[in-house]
Amino acid sequence: MKLVACPDCHAQYDVSSMVPDSDFDCRCGTALVATPPVGVDAPVQRCSSCGAVAIEGADFCAYCGSGIVPVDHVGSLICPECMARNVDDARFCLACGVAFAPSTHESQVSELQCPCCETLMFVREVAGLLVQECAKCRGLWAETDVFESLVQRATTAAIERNAQGGGDGPRLEGGNPFEGVDPFNARIDYRRCPSCDSMMARRNYQKRSGVIVDQCRTHGTWLDADELERIAGFILSGRAADAARIEVQLKEEERRRAARSAMHVASQVRVEAGESLFSTNRSDKSTAESVLGFLISLLD
Repeated sequence: MKLVACPDCHAQYDVSSMVPDSDFDCRCGTALVATPPVGVDAPVQRCSSCGAVAIEGADFCAYCGSGIVPVDHVGSLICPECMARNVDDARFCLACGVAFAPSTHESQVSELQCPCCETLMFVREVAGLLVQECAKCRGLWAETDVFESLVQRATTAAIERNAQGGGDGPRLEGGNPFEGVDPFNARIDYRRCPSCDSMMARRNYQKRSGVIVDQCRTHGTWLDADELERIAGFILSGRAADAARIEVQLKEEERRRAARSAMHVASQVRVEAGESLFSTNRSDKSTAESVLGFLISLLD
């Protein structure tokens, strides 16, 4: 087993069956290379069977009873974190104590059908993330756990490109996508999710960007050819921060309206309860007067 560890999330991958020096993506999106580290001979500090701290000079683990021996041969398992050599069947590194638990790397991504052109999309890497692109319309399909990372990295790349003077910045226009279009004659295309074939919802990114994306709540987001660039432009223009502040204000106003409504309802309940009590007292008084009148009539 030859392990490579992600420097960001520390997930481990067994690259024994992969092409040496080939690139692949971690589940967190970090780009990795299938090159296992070069091992070093490290002093035994942990039990390779249970991970417990080893007593210096001990031949057996005081916790689980397994034998403790140093490893110095080339063909052993190399820890992807501290590069210490370990026996091939070790469960924990004898030096740093990290557990050996490689994740499964999905090297093959099934090609999906473009929701616009109905042709097969191809898998490509954008900003270190795997997406699917249509060669005909240049739209992008990003899975749910990739979309926000894709937007963030595209925005960062645009900032770096602008700082280096690398060409024009991203498009900053947003606004109403149907501005100047007759709303009764405007054509709106609802698209199906390439994964489950369900109709996707059309959503205005961050509610105020004017960039309408197609989203499947379960599987991902579809972006037309220029929409990723327009989203990055929306964020860079500062309008994304303004939109976030407006949303906070709207939520606060809604909270206050709900509180006022609750107070009004409670006040109405108290008023109605008071009127009911008053009506009851008046009814009791009328009953008493009628009884008194009846007794007087009997005495006459």
